[in-house]
Amino acid sequence: MSELEKLNREIIHCRACPRLVRYREQVARDKRRAFLAWDYWGKPVPGFGDPRAELLILGLAPAAHGGNRTGRIFTGDRSGDFLYQALYRAGFANQPTSTNRDDGLALQNVYMVATVCCAPPANKPLPSELANCRHFLQRELEILRPRAVLVLGSIAMRAYLGLLKESGQIATLAAFPFRHGANYALPGDLPRLFASYHPSQQNTFTGKLTDAMLFKVLRDIQKLLAR
Repeated sequence: MSELEKLNREIIHCRACPRLVRYREQVARDKRRAFLAWDYWGKPVPGFGDPRAELLILGLAPAAHGGNRTGRIFTGDRSGDFLYQALYRAGFANQPTSTNRDDGLALQNVYMVATVCCAPPANKPLPSELANCRHFLQRELEILRPRAVLVLGSIAMRAYLGLLKESGQIATLAAFPFRHGANYALPGDLPRLFASYHPSQQNTFTGKLTDAMLFKVLRDIQKLLAR
């Protein structure tokens, strides 16, 4: 078993946050009517993708009836539909859809993880819950050693930069403000940091994040990785 597989097994069995444990398991019992036939995952959702990836994508958390239902990050919800279509168009995925863990989806040179591995109520994790998951992200970075990190949303960006500051790799978060399309060269041999709005329905339905905007970020990353 690889180090990444061992870590994912540890993530799946985590019960560190009582509020999140209660919520994810309640959602798995009180299913949405459209998914009554589903056997909900109802556990922390591990990372997914290419274990030799040069790009790590950091999202916020599994959706209650998306990843918490299917057991795979960004799978079974509108955010995932939007994201995987863009990844497919950019050549990072073998298909544009992600419906369940056995749908044949494979990522190429990409590994995706969440800032918080359990679905939080109202999609709003508490600071203590973000802190409890931080060591998982740190170990994912140590194992994968990506050349680029793409953060989806300001919370994911603060979590990632906060981890770097805590470990003494950067001095301040203020030097790296969040804005869509930003990319930053970080000190030393840290991966290049790219930022995008999160592909939430609130952003994609209002046009705050469009297909073209996300594709542009992915193309910028491809150019870096091709060097």
